[in-house]
Amino acid sequence: MTGTIINIITVLIGGILGILFGSRLPDKLKLTIITALGLFTAAIGLQMFLKTENPIIVLGGLLIGVLLGEWWRIEDGLQNLGAWLERRFAADKEDSNRFVRGFLTASLLFCVGPMTILGSIQDGLTGDYSLLAVKSVLDGFAALAFASSLGIGVLFSALVILFYQGGITLLASQVQTIVTTQMMNEMTASGGIILIALSLSNLLEIKKIRAGNFLPALIVTPLIAALMRWFIK
Repeated sequence: MTGTIINIITVLIGGILGILFGSRLPDKLKLTIITALGLFTAAIGLQMFLKTENPIIVLGGLLIGVLLGEWWRIEDGLQNLGAWLERRFAADKEDSNRFVRGFLTASLLFCVGPMTILGSIQDGLTGDYSLLAVKSVLDGFAALAFASSLGIGVLFSALVILFYQGGITLLASQVQTIVTTQMMNEMTASGGIILIALSLSNLLEIKKIRAGNFLPALIVTPLIAALMRWFIK
């Protein structure tokens, strides 16, 4: 839960700074910071991929995972969820609408994404919250930007982070006894590829990648590793 607590603190700090000083920050400075974070995230993803013991397992997990993700249309589902919530909670009163939009926009950005799931699983299985720490920095700057325009509603997204992200971490911690070192390494390697995809698509904006559809690979890859070990025996 350490990573989740750090995440909540950075969102609150970023949101408060955004309310107080966000409008004074130049857009060029914000863009440069996001670019630096994108490069750092890609480097972390590469480091995670290098932990693989068998790249073929990672490739197979990614291919099957992407097929499942496209079939289930995970990326489209996430986008449609955001659009539905925005329409559902739209209000006539300007202040109320501003609060709800700030809360929902920040909550979706901070909680509905591959990095949230991957980081929470990693934290729960191994206690390594480094990925959530990177996400916390990203969320902190995002909270600063959103709070400067959408107000105090952004701060309340910390509650969603606590229950959603913390819940995934606690769930992952319950299954760590059945996850072998090899399964964890291959899942981490798959997560590294997803992280690189997120960096190229969302942060560096080099190429649009439907990274959400890669998420099933986090389950498929360790299963392939377990099956191969069972058949080898």
